[in-house]
Amino acid sequence: MKIETITTTKFRYITNKVKDTDGHTHPGPERETQSALLTITTDDGSTGDIVTSYGDIEEQLIEKFVRPVLVGEDPLRIEKLWQALYKWQRGSSMKLTDRTLCAVELALWDLAGKASGQPVWKLLGGYRDKILAYGSTMCGDDLENGLATPEDYGRYAEWLVKTRGYKAVKLHTWMPPIPGAPNVRMDYAACAAVREAVGPDIPLMLDPNHWYSRADALWLCRKLEELDFYWIEEMMEEASLSSYQWLTARTPKLNILGPESMTGKHWTRAEWAAKGACDMLRTGVWDVGGIGPAMKTAHLAESFHMSCEVHGTGAGNLAVAAAIPNTSYYERGLLHPFLDYDKPSAYQNRIDDEMDQDGYVHCRNTPGLGHDYNLDYIEANRV
Repeated sequence: MKIETITTTKFRYITNKVKDTDGHTHPGPERETQSALLTITTDDGSTGDIVTSYGDIEEQLIEKFVRPVLVGEDPLRIEKLWQALYKWQRGSSMKLTDRTLCAVELALWDLAGKASGQPVWKLLGGYRDKILAYGSTMCGDDLENGLATPEDYGRYAEWLVKTRGYKAVKLHTWMPPIPGAPNVRMDYAACAAVREAVGPDIPLMLDPNHWYSRADALWLCRKLEELDFYWIEEMMEEASLSSYQWLTARTPKLNILGPESMTGKHWTRAEWAAKGACDMLRTGVWDVGGIGPAMKTAHLAESFHMSCEVHGTGAGNLAVAAAIPNTSYYERGLLHPFLDYDKPSAYQNRIDDEMDQDGYVHCRNTPGLGHDYNLDYIEANRV
């Protein structure tokens, strides 16, 4: 079996999400947007695919970097192909990003699963066939009855827990361009409102998105210790490893989780673990360049007796979370009172991570990654 073709199909669909001037996602009026399908096909007709942003897999990237490495190769030698792409990054003028590596590698894993007749989560080790999800909110906004006030957060968290069935909740609080944001006291007010709403037994987490000084971060962490929060992440710029060492040493009752967006794949995460910059390691397929480096991060965390929390939604992250023993939850989101997360997009027959009323996302036994795309819709709506 050899890789024969690699294609991208750019397509349009309708969304009711918008990004603000700083790139944060919020509910908004319906509008047309675009994504792309990456498909890898072999000489025996086997295929693997993944949908992502077109910028991750635009044709010039595929033609210049991906096809020269993959075409004619055995698609099951995923580590060999990933290493070859990774070593092109340095000479790519930063055009070959970790997200491009991730998209290609996810398509290869999807192909491997389909070719072998097995779901990827089992090929990776299959530690569990279901996992509890935490509800991960969108960033705060200024929408009436949305996520504009601490009371809004408390009301929505109560609904997530008591009605929808989540057993844990993570807040993303207010960010620019919201006036006054970011502000540790605004964050604390939202966190306190959520704790009051859901009671003392629901694990809570906070992602304030690395904007704070050491002093502000420590103040907020001490307040979250009083509220018995489970973890905090990205409260400072992650390039400053020493700042996270300093903070971790001063917050014995609150887990510091990281790094999330810091570049360097599993190598950076190894440095954080070895140097005591966090209590829990963060990984995610789109952050570190694919399933392979995400699994390496999880294994090195296990070697340090640390949990490894998987960042982000989607079939690739669900496969990793199901495969490893040392993670707590699957991140499900981003969630908002005005959006129906469980409704598939037009290009999906069903979402990747359907959740039952007890808060569990169940892994599918279908071969491949487990996503279910409406390929007829994608073809009919080509750009």
